[in-house]
Amino acid sequence: MTQAAHPTLARTLAPTPGLLRDALLVLGGAALVALVAQVEIPLKPVPVTLQTLAVLLVGAALGWKRGAASLTTYLLAGAAGLPVFAGGSAGLAKFAGPTGGYLLSYVFAAAAVGWLVQRYALDRKPVGAALAMLVASVVIYAFGLTWLGMVTGLKGQVLLNAGLTPFLLGDSLKIALAALLLPGAWAWARRK
Repeated sequence: MTQAAHPTLARTLAPTPGLLRDALLVLGGAALVALVAQVEIPLKPVPVTLQTLAVLLVGAALGWKRGAASLTTYLLAGAAGLPVFAGGSAGLAKFAGPTGGYLLSYVFAAAAVGWLVQRYALDRKPVGAALAMLVASVVIYAFGLTWLGMVTGLKGQVLLNAGLTPFLLGDSLKIALAALLLPGAWAWARRK
């Protein structure tokens, strides 16, 4: 017997089901990621952006299916030439470069955090939300570092110094922020 899924924040705030609601949620999530991708500290080979915060929040708020659809929409928009990636960049070439693995990971990270919050309601309390965000962050780094190593030839500590170490403090702050925002949004939603 399968365990019933917990409602997502999006479903709680917009309870009327429908294709239009789902399309708007998916497009809104993609637009949020595109917007915060423009907040950038241009490091090489991988810039620091707020994208991962938005990926985590979109996945948690929309759930695994709509979260993955939202990030797929974001990637397709960028691949089609819309300037949605960091620094207003776009195009298929971004997927072949050093950030390609990080970009592709977003679909899976959003799905992972969405699945965790739907299955275990981890987004209702800060510690649970942080745990779900940490799992999704591991997914991002697994894809990102693997791809970065293949594209650049970097290995070992040099790879970690290029694709992990500079982001740890910022990602810790993003996880902490998301872990406060989600339970806060749930508390607000319950009062409505």
